[in-house]
Amino acid sequence: MNQAHQISNGACFPLGATVTDDGVNFAVVAEDASQLYLCLFDQDGKEQKPLPFINKHQGIWYMEVLGLKEGQHYGLRAKGEFNPEQQQLYNEHKLLIDPYARDLSHKLVWHEDQSAMNKEGQLHSVNSAYCVPKSIVRTVTAKHNRPARVKITPSSRALYELHVKGFSKNLPIDDEIKGTYLGVISTAGIEHLKSLNITTIQLMPCFSFMTERHLELLELNNYWGYNPISFFAPEPSYAKQDAVLEFQQMVDGLRTAGFEVILDVVYNHTAESELDHSSVCFRGLDNARYYRHQAGQYLNYTGCGNCIDTYHPNSIRLICDSMRYWVDVMGVDGFRFDLGVDLGRTDHDFTPKAPLLQAILQDPILSETCLVMEPWDIGPNGYQVGQFPRGFLECNDQYRDTVRRFWRGDKGMVPEFATRLLGSRDLFHKGQKSALTSVNYITYHDGYTMKDLVSYHQRHNLANMEDNRDGHSDNLSQNFGTEGDTDDINIQQHRLNQQLCFMATLLLSQGTPHILGGDELSHTQQGNNNAYCQDNDMTWQIWQDIDEETRLARDAIQHTISTLMTLRKTYPILAEIRLEDDPLYQHTSSDHIHWLNQHSEPMSAENWADKERHFIALTLTSADLSSYFWIVFYSSDTPISVPFPAESDALEVAYQTPGFTIKDNTLQCAYRGVFVAKR
Repeated sequence: MNQAHQISNGACFPLGATVTDDGVNFAVVAEDASQLYLCLFDQDGKEQKPLPFINKHQGIWYMEVLGLKEGQHYGLRAKGEFNPEQQQLYNEHKLLIDPYARDLSHKLVWHEDQSAMNKEGQLHSVNSAYCVPKSIVRTVTAKHNRPARVKITPSSRALYELHVKGFSKNLPIDDEIKGTYLGVISTAGIEHLKSLNITTIQLMPCFSFMTERHLELLELNNYWGYNPISFFAPEPSYAKQDAVLEFQQMVDGLRTAGFEVILDVVYNHTAESELDHSSVCFRGLDNARYYRHQAGQYLNYTGCGNCIDTYHPNSIRLICDSMRYWVDVMGVDGFRFDLGVDLGRTDHDFTPKAPLLQAILQDPILSETCLVMEPWDIGPNGYQVGQFPRGFLECNDQYRDTVRRFWRGDKGMVPEFATRLLGSRDLFHKGQKSALTSVNYITYHDGYTMKDLVSYHQRHNLANMEDNRDGHSDNLSQNFGTEGDTDDINIQQHRLNQQLCFMATLLLSQGTPHILGGDELSHTQQGNNNAYCQDNDMTWQIWQDIDEETRLARDAIQHTISTLMTLRKTYPILAEIRLEDDPLYQHTSSDHIHWLNQHSEPMSAENWADKERHFIALTLTSADLSSYFWIVFYSSDTPISVPFPAESDALEVAYQTPGFTIKDNTLQCAYRGVFVAKR
């Protein structure tokens, strides 16, 4: 039986459902709706008679429902024009999630009855309440006794990209927390992360997300999570019981262990996808404003069916409110923005002065967090590396490609390799941005793992059921003569050495390093370079029952990471050198760098122009002369001998890959590798 509810005027802010002294205040943006309804559900999941909102101000519908309590399940229905050509998709038959809901009753799973229109493009009249999660009235606050935030020195920061499920699914922990937020902070999980000496955990998406329609039809799952339906509610499938509480516990546990935590966020599109797909939230409330359109069609700058109109005030407010919530309440220390160019578009074009970017940078809370941009999307002028305003770090794909080519042995790579080592000053110019702006990486989630980068020449994505057409076709990889697994010990050794060269280069480069979680475990995806839909052992980290080859590789790679991270933390010059000709910093003295050839002589113009050159070395001297480094990079397998530099008195080896020996003050290079000596 429906219960009669008493209504009062309420308030239009804050948006969402807010518990008051007398009930719950609801405030929802739906500018073009002719009427908005609140749908309450009883303890048995039965929908009660919809309650019409009684007030509307500047596009916000609001009212207070007296007597409601914390934990009430609800949804929304919007009445208005149904005219797809005009981007109006109001359909009272479709239950809608509150965009500001802090929690959802269960995971959203695609169903054809969620669509606002049928196959003929007409209004779809099936009630979708049975297949849409209910929003939950929930007051979420930060615990008063939570651990203090970890303060990371920017020059020591190293990002470690971690997938909650993939990291913890196979850990030797209790079954009930495998693949969960709590599994990440298990004793085994924390011990492993601390052993790497990294500073910052970059969580792959944890917003509630949905598997796309085409994957559902193929009986595959969206594994990565880049398909959100809520910018506030955490993904429930990563929780043992309570996603909100357990996400907070995970952050607290990582803080206690000494880590900074940033969250990979997808504000550029939603899981509602194309017009004839789901209408479960934004589309049914305010399709014309939440999404970008042109000539009656969605603009698809994301490749995911839609893109959020981040130029509209409603979207800007939604995104900034979401970010503040994840910082203030859920506890994260920053964000990595997927397809960040979409966030910097106005009507259509990108500008570093875009309202959303400026709103973030002027915000006293958000501007103090770690902000990492993926500086591209697939729209016009969608490649914007180096163009974001100061305050944002940027993923540097040119670093990735150059380093891969250099270690593959491509000709003529030394000049550009040196540019990438020194912080990509062609992109992040001296006097304008710190070298730390460049987020350097060899591998990311969308591509080969580092093990596969040295084991496969061709992608092997048949498991994605797209006839191996998806994923990058040119990976700048090298398989050392055999595609995939091999018992050839010589090839195994070359592959391990190449992984060590990659990792050492990454951690000895100016900038902010990014490590793909699993690379330190020599994890393979069997050559799949687009494993977004592989929720299985292909992507889950393997911790036990490994072969001898993998065990040796893990030990060597983890030693490399830990050793070089200790150096970076101890000697900031390895991450951010401050030179005399860089006016970004006020300094009375400056650091010094010298580039050397294989004779330990200054590089000449002829040396730099030599396309057959595969050797480059440099010396770094701190301004106060307290530290001195000689660093060698050699990408050929032809043995050479290199004399120590003239200033080499009392040098000690700080790190080296296997191919080096020292004899009579000469460095013997048997094959490609990295060598570091310091004083």
